[in-house]
Amino acid sequence: MPEQPQRESTYVRLARELRTAILRHDYPDGVRLPTEAELAETYGVSRQTVRRAFQDLVTEGLVYRVPGRGTFATPREEQYLRQFGSVDDLMGLSIDTRMDVVTPLHRRVDVEAAGRLGLDTDRVHKLAFLRLHDDVAFCHTSVWLPPAVGQLLEKVEELTLPGSSNAFTVIGLLDQRLPEPIAEAEQSITVAEATPEIAQHLGCEPGRAVLRIDRAYQTVGGRLVELAISHFLPEHYSYRVRLRRSGQ
Repeated sequence: MPEQPQRESTYVRLARELRTAILRHDYPDGVRLPTEAELAETYGVSRQTVRRAFQDLVTEGLVYRVPGRGTFATPREEQYLRQFGSVDDLMGLSIDTRMDVVTPLHRRVDVEAAGRLGLDTDRVHKLAFLRLHDDVAFCHTSVWLPPAVGQLLEKVEELTLPGSSNAFTVIGLLDQRLPEPIAEAEQSITVAEATPEIAQHLGCEPGRAVLRIDRAYQTVGGRLVELAISHFLPEHYSYRVRLRRSGQ
């Protein structure tokens, strides 16, 4: 029998809600976050739970604590920093970034992408876009979809109109339309050289060393539904993952 997922801890859920509020800029520079007592009352949890959630956010660099004054959101810097630990976190990119479509969704033949998606055809749907934070492009992403999956998005204007700018994520749009939810992503991280096309979009020199992240998404039933290859400028992006010991 498949292993059942462990129930998420209360402090993890609270940390996620606070993280979302911070990234949504509910607490701009100088505005104090609610106190431990206030959050404990609002969410019906113990102050120890709130304290643990705050500790996670401090570790992530999202907040800092001032004795006698409270907890504050860390001022934003030019470099985009997010911590990823789940597919939900990737969907949450739409909270504080923008997607600008550079190549609208279209059908094409791509043997390599089709092979990585495990298809018995060489036809796929493809699109490409920039991800921006504070109007600065920090990432170029190309997405390939199986034909049946791509058809679900063919009428989504945010993906099919040239120059479209929106606050969506492709996996977020897919998750609303697939018969079963996206459950996981297999990810690989390497260093690559920026092609002339990617360099033009990211505003760097061709051949520049960039961070490349490949992600293959699949549903709870094990169906591969998306291949995404992203290239990041290191001066505008920092990738952080938290690792815990088993059972912690």
